[in-house]
Amino acid sequence: MATAEAVDVRNVTTIGHVDHGKTTMMDALLAANNIISSRMAGKIRYLDSREDEQERGITMESSAVSLRFKVMERTPEGVDPRPKTYVVNMIDTPGHVDFSSEVSTASRLCDGALVLVDVVEGVCTQTITVLRQAWQDRLRPILVINKFDRLITELRLSPIEAYHHLAQLIEQVNAVMGSFFASERMEDDLRWREEREKRLAAKKESYAEQIDATVNEEDEYQEKDDEDIYFAPERGNVVFASAVDGWGFRIGKFAHLYAVKLGIKEANLRTVLWGDFYLDPKTKRVISYKHLRGRSLKPLFVQFVLDNIWAVYDAVVTNPNPDKVTKIISTLGLKIPEREQKSKDTRQLLSLLFSQWLPLSTCIIQTIVDIVPPPSAAQRVRIPKMLYPDIYESIIEPTNKVEEDLYSCNDAPDASVVALVSKMFAVRTKELPGRKKKALTPEEMRSRAKAAREARAAAQAPETAPSEASSVPLEESLQNVDLNDKQEGPVDVEEEDEETLLGFARIYSGTIRSGTTILCVLPKYNVALGPMHPRNAQHIVAAPVEELYTMMGRELVAVESVRAGNVFAVRGLEGKVWRSATICAPAAQGVGIGEGGAPDLEGAQNSVLNMAGVIRYAAPIVRVALEPEHPADMPKLIRGLKLLSQSDPCVETFQQKTGEHVILTAGELHGERCIRDLKERFAKIEIHASEPIVPFRETAVKGIDMPPPKTANAKRGTMHGAVAHDLLKFTIRAAPLPPAVHEFLLDNLAILRRMQQERKEGEEERAREEEDAQDDDSYDVQGDYIKKPTIKAEHFWQELEERFKKAGGEWTDVADKVWAFGPQRMGSCVLIDVRGGKPNSLQQRFAQIKAGEAVKDQDSLTGAFDNHLETGFQLATFQGPLCAEPVEGMAYFVEDVTLDRSGIEEEQASNRTAHLTGSFISAVRDACRNGLLDWSPRLMLAMYTCDIQASTDVLGKVYGVVAKRRGRIVAEEMKEGTEFFTVRSKLPVVESFGFADDIRKRTSGAASPQLIFSGYEMLDLDPFWVPTTEEELEDLGEKADRVNIAKAYMDRVRERKGLFVDRKIVEFAEKQRTLKR
Repeated sequence: MATAEAVDVRNVTTIGHVDHGKTTMMDALLAANNIISSRMAGKIRYLDSREDEQERGITMESSAVSLRFKVMERTPEGVDPRPKTYVVNMIDTPGHVDFSSEVSTASRLCDGALVLVDVVEGVCTQTITVLRQAWQDRLRPILVINKFDRLITELRLSPIEAYHHLAQLIEQVNAVMGSFFASERMEDDLRWREEREKRLAAKKESYAEQIDATVNEEDEYQEKDDEDIYFAPERGNVVFASAVDGWGFRIGKFAHLYAVKLGIKEANLRTVLWGDFYLDPKTKRVISYKHLRGRSLKPLFVQFVLDNIWAVYDAVVTNPNPDKVTKIISTLGLKIPEREQKSKDTRQLLSLLFSQWLPLSTCIIQTIVDIVPPPSAAQRVRIPKMLYPDIYESIIEPTNKVEEDLYSCNDAPDASVVALVSKMFAVRTKELPGRKKKALTPEEMRSRAKAAREARAAAQAPETAPSEASSVPLEESLQNVDLNDKQEGPVDVEEEDEETLLGFARIYSGTIRSGTTILCVLPKYNVALGPMHPRNAQHIVAAPVEELYTMMGRELVAVESVRAGNVFAVRGLEGKVWRSATICAPAAQGVGIGEGGAPDLEGAQNSVLNMAGVIRYAAPIVRVALEPEHPADMPKLIRGLKLLSQSDPCVETFQQKTGEHVILTAGELHGERCIRDLKERFAKIEIHASEPIVPFRETAVKGIDMPPPKTANAKRGTMHGAVAHDLLKFTIRAAPLPPAVHEFLLDNLAILRRMQQERKEGEEERAREEEDAQDDDSYDVQGDYIKKPTIKAEHFWQELEERFKKAGGEWTDVADKVWAFGPQRMGSCVLIDVRGGKPNSLQQRFAQIKAGEAVKDQDSLTGAFDNHLETGFQLATFQGPLCAEPVEGMAYFVEDVTLDRSGIEEEQASNRTAHLTGSFISAVRDACRNGLLDWSPRLMLAMYTCDIQASTDVLGKVYGVVAKRRGRIVAEEMKEGTEFFTVRSKLPVVESFGFADDIRKRTSGAASPQLIFSGYEMLDLDPFWVPTTEEELEDLGEKADRVNIAKAYMDRVRERKGLFVDRKIVEFAEKQRTLKR
């Protein structure tokens, strides 16, 4: 069995906010393909195949299904339309924010997207996120306005009100698309100006004698048209639907119905059926709003479309009227049995009536065929962006044979095989097609039944007189039955419980066949160096294609080969591919195997590409430590964690320095799913999970009533230190960074990270290779919120200098004296060298590395201790004084370092250098920490942005839950024409566990929150504050009856880390009384 040709294939994903009806709509398409019963469509949610998905009613994993549909092909007039079979590969994705990585893996494999929007809730947070993903991946979107029935049954709008509501909704979605277009054009404009300036500069240099250099006319800025990006019903890329009732339509459907009646051409009617166009009752002509002359006419869309739908709902559901229903059925020419018409189940009758009049599946499939381009056309636009992520032209010409094959989606046997594995997913081994128990044939069933009868007869017969019927002894016949059972499924019990990892992939060119050998190009492969380069050796591996499958939701169908343009699953990559890879081979026969079983890389040299790239998803923020109930099960837990990490693109697993095994997940729901998977599928052991570990940050501010500085006659934050009988003396002063500088550094952490990598590369090539090996697919486990940089890397120092100058005072000339950033050399803390003489300048060091010069150090002794001082600073900022969490927004001025050279040389001669350097690093670390505590210390909490949609009657309860968890309301706005409010609030991550369940319980399920990590925010409360003034003592008493929240958070983290906690064992001792006898 092979897959379809690329011309007749469409690859589409369903995307949208949570609970907007994606999986329900997929049911309608599955029912049209006879995979499920049409009565069950919308109720069964077939693609939610996990038990917890069915329990919660939300999708958690994307699942694919290949459907076949016959569509009447459009032909020139006079020629009879012929049916044509199309294969539509659909991928259903989750809408919950915790599983947004599933959306990005699915959208990379598709050419089009069905964007579902709830007609009442409108554009929500995830709607914007998924639209942005579709825009970045160059998918052709189709807008599906779902849950249309809610306008009639819930909001009870009139048709004209519903029309205005729909127009506003389409306008909102188009505004989102317009904002993406505008931001892209602004980037284009900036880049064009920079390139133009470069060209001018080059021209001036080449024509030095000319005073002015002019630019060629053809170099003018090219404007782009944004006409194609918007949704417009008359264009056919908007579907109005109610998935639960199984109906949907486009403008074209009604234009086709009314064209003959009105005597207007179908194409003309389609353009005026949406918008402010009216039918003049006298002249029977279509007029625009300009010719209304004060008459109150209904727009065509209301008159011809909405009035009819409202009439059906009114007759069937709102005010049931059997006579009207009969009339509607006869008018529309539908075939509905009498029995169904008399049914008391009005929703079933409604569903039957609509599924014949406006079937959802037909509408969706026709839209997909019309709007979404076939792979051969789509890849021409999408592949350049995948191969060259930094290009800005929409179409570029192919430069070699592989690119030609990719752009044209060539599936010939000699075409290069290129496929993208976007993620790995786990399937139980016993559920693979080859391992399933086969259904018994009638003959086998008859022989088994005969053997069982004979066994029963033998058991019932008296021992003395054995009858002839029991010619086979009982034990033998039972053995026969058992043997037959065993022969049916020769699979080991252990193997049945195993999990097999399959690759979720799309083939872009060539034909892939099972049994061949292919090359897996891993994300860190560098195309510029070629496959033979030693740096690329570990990023390219050969793997056998053991099996190929077409995905059918929870089922897999084995196929021999897959042609270009199709989505498929592949077995054989386990242990070779971690999460994503590009599959390459020079032709359908696969890669040749050379001597010693090594793949022939030279022969495949021209067909190796890297389309996977290293994808960075939203940083997982919720951290949970795991341990098995029985310590002997630790190997099973480690293997389970490895499987979990491979099968879920958004989970990170690692072992902490303390030896704990930790998983990082995107949110509470994601964490619950991961632990359940570990227990039931991957590790199959009982697991103890710790309380969620949430990261904090530490900082300091200038408080109002601070105690006097710790060091007398010196500025606040100054700390003097001495090591080993004053052999080394130093002075370090801590001060909070100006807010503008702190904000700038936080916005540009990505640039600091890149600079650090460049520094490593410049200093030592070998270190880079080691880092590559370790850092494969890792990311910052500190939970840093990495934003997109606000400036370009080359302007970083210039901008930093300007920010310091604006701050004024002692900060004016600090930029050149910046010695290091911390923690981990890329945070928002700064070490500044203000000693006399030439300062340690990071900026100059980078300039020297870039220029390829050797970094000039001071004499070796000073240089060595400078390095140790920087190490002490990095340690102090990595683990702050409050609860050993990273520090943010602090500057540390190195004012003086004095070395007793003769004493140090004596120590070196006595071989006590290690003790000296260790003491020095510890002393610097403690000085930095004490310097921070000299100011007013503060904790910074990780924060979620929380979006909640709630109706007016439960709004108060929502506010109550948010306030109880120390959140604050940022904004609230009412959706026009509805009674729904969208409430946006900020909520500490540490208080968010159980928040979703709590809010659902309090509001009886009427409100559900979406939580998105949004960085860190300061808790403006000193953890060491105690009442001191008379007013405070009068208010709160000596014991401070009100709990200090900052101290409670700090103590909780210190306790978890095993640090000392200053807690009173006996509180309110004077209130204790002797018990009565």
